[in-house]
Amino acid sequence: MSETTSTQAPVMLQCQSLTRTYNEGPQDLTVLDSLDLEVRAGERVAIVGSSGSGKTTLLNLLGGLDRPTDGRVVIADQPLSGLKEAALGQFRNRYIGFVYQFHHLLAEFTAVENAALPLIIRGQAKKAAEQRAMQILERVGMASRADHKPGELSGGERQRVAIARALVTDPSLVLMDEPTGNLDQTTAATILALMDELAQESACAFVIVTHDVGLAAHQDRVMKLDAGKLVAQP
Repeated sequence: MSETTSTQAPVMLQCQSLTRTYNEGPQDLTVLDSLDLEVRAGERVAIVGSSGSGKTTLLNLLGGLDRPTDGRVVIADQPLSGLKEAALGQFRNRYIGFVYQFHHLLAEFTAVENAALPLIIRGQAKKAAEQRAMQILERVGMASRADHKPGELSGGERQRVAIARALVTDPSLVLMDEPTGNLDQTTAATILALMDELAQESACAFVIVTHDVGLAAHQDRVMKLDAGKLVAQP
């Protein structure tokens, strides 16, 4: 994403004074402290930081899986705080794709059924949903394993199915927690190329939590989460 395009693209994600405090033990623990972040359509932002710095907590807040103690998250001009749980679930299904550090695939479903699940939840017919899922599985190199269940797949293969599931709905924003952690170098390069393509062609925005220096360097911006705040990295 060029600097010119970046400044002209609409804001897809905005955090304002985002704070998350946990009331555990004798003293409150503030993990995120008045954090601000803005990500534009088609932009890819990597977030790095030490273990325990709050990176996964931040992703959960951005995706509406957790509620902030203070501040707000706005996606596609919609404040998440204004949505009740049912509406929030529908909004996530429409706008957000998730890639978790652990794949969370359903053991009784095949790869194509897992990948198609967000579309089926949306109400799309099973056949059409699986046809779309097959297209994405092919792009992540998993078409030949579409009929296999998670227990029959390697860790890297399961992660690729999880990535396909996140992308199957053509989301406006994709949140990724260590997306290439279980992938070999060749497969990781394939996933990076697909992310580039989606960012350019459909203006999908990406927020990627990672310890992978190479993956972070490939993104448009790198932010470090330190002492509850995000700091731009050179």
